[in-house]
Amino acid sequence: MQIPKGKKIYFASDNHLGAPTKEQSLPREQKFVAWLDEIKKDAAVIFLLGDLFDMWMEYKTVIPKGFTRTLGKLAEISDSGIPIYYFVGNHDLWMNGYFEEELNIPVYHKPQEYTFNNTTFFIGHGDGLGPGDKGYKRMKKVFTNPISKWLYRWLHPDFGMRIAQYLSVKNKMISGDDDAIFLGEDKEWLVQYCKRKLETKHRDYFVFGHRHLPLDIALNSKSRYINLGDWISYYTYGVFDGETMELKEY
Repeated sequence: MQIPKGKKIYFASDNHLGAPTKEQSLPREQKFVAWLDEIKKDAAVIFLLGDLFDMWMEYKTVIPKGFTRTLGKLAEISDSGIPIYYFVGNHDLWMNGYFEEELNIPVYHKPQEYTFNNTTFFIGHGDGLGPGDKGYKRMKKVFTNPISKWLYRWLHPDFGMRIAQYLSVKNKMISGDDDAIFLGEDKEWLVQYCKRKLETKHRDYFVFGHRHLPLDIALNSKSRYINLGDWISYYTYGVFDGETMELKEY
């Protein structure tokens, strides 16, 4: 895809709307909606890299209550013709068609590769990639198993969503609350993952969320790993102007 002159690609991740409560996250939601309203003026594409909500799960006819401002703004932008792509994170594993059907936003469960202006991007949320994190990887297999999802949907939504909300906050393998500390490149699983991917194919930018840390790390002389940070502590996002990619703060 060629990005028209004057247009940009925007990236954001890890808003965790609803945490620790919907009332307390409302100012963050309002700030995010204001950002969306601002970038729609020159956005060619918008990538949302997961965990937009602290807990999102879909029954066949039920979705979590709230977040009307965010969903309405996404619908408005999508309806205007600006493509939005959503990558499932570890807090919204059970997306099941709502974004595609109601917002016309494609949803991806695995990283995807794109080329813009001859610049290659490898994009995803980032959970469960690279070495280590074995406990979460095992848990993710259980959560994404079709039988597990079928059984869980027999719970009444009020009860099922309450359990999911509790686990989202309390279970460290899901929440990652104790993991948002930079301990060096050699201990960053996503950095190791990107370096392994480069052994088989070049990409200019690897863009992920999940870590809640704004990071821009050179993998070699031509490739960079970008972590988008979050909209809880940093309010950071990525922007590609057709030539270069950089992290900015809103």
